[in-house]
This record gives sequence, structure tokens and C-alpha cells, in this order.
Amino acid sequence: MTQPDRVPTVVPLKALYKIPEAMLLLSMSRSVIYEQIRAGRLKTVVQGRSRLVPAVAINAYVQLLIEESGVEFDQAS
Repeated sequence: MTQPDRVPTVVPLKALYKIPEAMLLLSMSRSVIYEQIRAGRLKTVVQGRSRLVPAVAINAYVQLLIEESGVEFDQAS
């Protein structure tokens, strides 16, 4: 029995992401990520000297973008 081809995951699923990982997940540049953090639209936590983005904050940010678009998720724009 052959296993189905798996798409390699660039960023593993986890609870907290470093900024470069959040950049990959959201397809945004570093400067845009930090703009969204400063604006309070993307929530982060600080652990020691590291700023981390919780997975729930990434999901909430994506939901915010969907709501602001005024388009239902399953409809074309």
C-alpha cells in the first residue's frame, strides 16, 4: 500500500509562532506584521526577549480580515 503524497509543511502546527513563522503563515512582510501588532490587530505575547504570536491570534486576525472584506468565506468576491 502506497502512502499519499504529502505536501511539506513549511511551518509546523503549534501554539506559539515566532515572527518569521507568522510572516509565512500570513504571507505578510515583517514590517506589515509589526504594523498590525502596533495597531492592535494582531495580538502577541512576550516570553523572555522573544515576541511570539499565538495560533489563536493568527486565527482571530484572519477572521477579522474576512469580516472586514464583507464577503462570506465560501463566496467569490
